[in-house]
Amino acid sequence: MYVELRNVNKTFGSFKALDEISISIEKGTLVALLGPSGSGKTTILRSIAGLERPDSGEIYIDGKLVNDIPAAKRGVGFVFQNYALFRYMTVFDNIAFGLKIQKHSKEYIEKRVSELISLIGLEGLEKRYPHQLSGGQKQRVAFARALAPNPHLLLLDEPFAAIDAKIRKELRTWLRETISKVGITSIFVTHDQEEAIEVSDKIILTNNGRIEQTGSPLEIYRNPKTPFAAKFVGEGTSISNYDKIRGFQITKGFSSAIIRPEFVGVSKPGKSLYPNTTDRGVVESSFFRGNSQELHIHLYGIKIIADYSLEEEPFQIGEAVDVIINRLFLYNESQVLSVENQNLKNINSVVI
Repeated sequence: MYVELRNVNKTFGSFKALDEISISIEKGTLVALLGPSGSGKTTILRSIAGLERPDSGEIYIDGKLVNDIPAAKRGVGFVFQNYALFRYMTVFDNIAFGLKIQKHSKEYIEKRVSELISLIGLEGLEKRYPHQLSGGQKQRVAFARALAPNPHLLLLDEPFAAIDAKIRKELRTWLRETISKVGITSIFVTHDQEEAIEVSDKIILTNNGRIEQTGSPLEIYRNPKTPFAAKFVGEGTSISNYDKIRGFQITKGFSSAIIRPEFVGVSKPGKSLYPNTTDRGVVESSFFRGNSQELHIHLYGIKIIADYSLEEEPFQIGEAVDVIINRLFLYNESQVLSVENQNLKNINSVVI
């Protein structure tokens, strides 16, 4: 493993920021530290960078224990959330800053900076100052400055947080492609699950200073291992008395369930292909989501969310709707269980 944390702990006053954190990251991967505010993800990142010193535990980079190695000598590039560009330096000088500190020759600096400006797609903007750049351009410059000294590891602290939604989506794709070209091991912090799922090779999910789950984006999304993972990832609704829903019975030890939008099928009343397993709900509200209609449906005293194709006849607020729940995530205090709708399962198991 290229980066390892072994039983790392960190306390700020009475607040336990990191609680026995152990993680392993392979070389060349792009890893997302995902979790809510205060979950420990930024403290993990800063500890790897050398900006925070753990109270106990060990941190290894490329097999070398780095606990006592200063941040400047760890071979780590760091991209801050607020860019941290030098206001009175041009794009060229911001990127060249670390190279000048390392006392490289003028020829090398010019060559390296030119390569990076081409990599980030800002040719022609070398002489501009930060106040003359857009948010997305500033972030690219910060990225290039971190890469300039040829670090072995790149760390990014919520790199898209200060950028508007449209540019943020474009930068996600750009970052993914650029890191793939460079081939550098990278770790970024985010509280945006869509961002983590779209960009990363691996997600490390944090909560209350602990690791909840580690895995690929697909694994984390489809197979949450803890109640927190099931609730935090995806847009789900928690319910009790889930046995009211057709096709489900109470499973001993699991008193609650989560319904995700992708678990919900909707149709006009009486038009379902499986009428014997539908529940009747009422549309409380509707939202246009570009390629779909997001329906908020009142069902057995709860509100569930469903996505509905715009190719179909739209629903109106207050209209009745037939609902099929094809799957639930059942959970208790420590476990998650994925359960299929038994009625649909029986239908699909019929052999002709």
